[in-house]
Amino acid sequence: MQVRADQLATQLARSGLKSVYTLHGDEPLLAQEAADTLRAAARAAGFGDRQVFTVSGAHFDWSGVLGAAQSMGLFTDRQLIEIRIPSGKPGKDGSAALQAYCEQISPDVLTLVHLPRLDREQLKSAWFAALDRTGVTVRLDPVERHALPGWIAQRLAAQGQRVAAGEAGQQTLAYFADRVEGNLLAAHQELQKLALLYPAGELSFEQIESAVLDVARFDIGQLVSAVLAGQPGRALRMLDGLKAEGESPVPVHWMLANDVLALQRARGALAAGLPLPMALREARVWGDKERVFQALLPGVDDAALAALVVAASDCDGVLKGLRRPDWPEDPWEALRRLALGLLDLVATATARRGAARRPMTLPAGG
Repeated sequence: MQVRADQLATQLARSGLKSVYTLHGDEPLLAQEAADTLRAAARAAGFGDRQVFTVSGAHFDWSGVLGAAQSMGLFTDRQLIEIRIPSGKPGKDGSAALQAYCEQISPDVLTLVHLPRLDREQLKSAWFAALDRTGVTVRLDPVERHALPGWIAQRLAAQGQRVAAGEAGQQTLAYFADRVEGNLLAAHQELQKLALLYPAGELSFEQIESAVLDVARFDIGQLVSAVLAGQPGRALRMLDGLKAEGESPVPVHWMLANDVLALQRARGALAAGLPLPMALREARVWGDKERVFQALLPGVDDAALAALVVAASDCDGVLKGLRRPDWPEDPWEALRRLALGLLDLVATATARRGAARRPMTLPAGG
């Protein structure tokens, strides 16, 4: 049984505690809150003892875990066992042990398994299927930028606060989200600060502006997504943020240039007569990016794309310390120019696609 983090309290209220809860994801705040919720429910249900096992390395001794599940608690007959697997890979012995554990688990044992974000292969593994089949799996998905204002509003409501209704409130939430994007734990701390500073009720933009620190954290994947989504303000702010955080410009260039070259390969495949899905496979475009490219490719200007390929090569030279005519010497300024070029390509492709969709209007009386 799989649920999202925000569904966990409802599941507990509706169905009570299950034998096994598996938490997987890389969002520290959601992992902490989900674990705290389950520990509180376990204490209320009489699971007085608690044992914690951290699986470190391929030579971890699983016999202690299996034995603990069958032993009596020190102070009570019911116990909580937490199994932490930081790598997300229990290994061959661990896989067999987890499956055996699920088969012989006692009703007087509640188990909480902590895992990082898992890939597709791990999610299909026999050990993960056994955990999921035995209890409840809680996905700790990060809160994406588009959902962050709503998440903030919900958290404000939970502490008796809110922003103004209508467009003004939406702008306030968007400002708040920009300040904390990519750093949910810090966002939680900023929300707690607002609860301490101001009474329950409506918060003004000025109150939030004066109280909320800029604690946003970005990764390169978010930057590229913002560029391909045609969001220049957000993309350039992320670029500045990555520079301020000490990120190397090399992987930033690699990801931007990789998408430029992927667009070129896909356009070439389309020109060769391949249908769009096959052209994307030829360009090695997969997953979420496939949908983005499907929307962009029909409107891409080939001459502008060719110039952008050259720009990506020039930017690479700047990063390697080479002088390029008409290019800034600073690597981050060169990346800014490359990102702006890709943003311009995206804007043009989007506009051309929109124009192609508009119906033709016949002159009156024709």
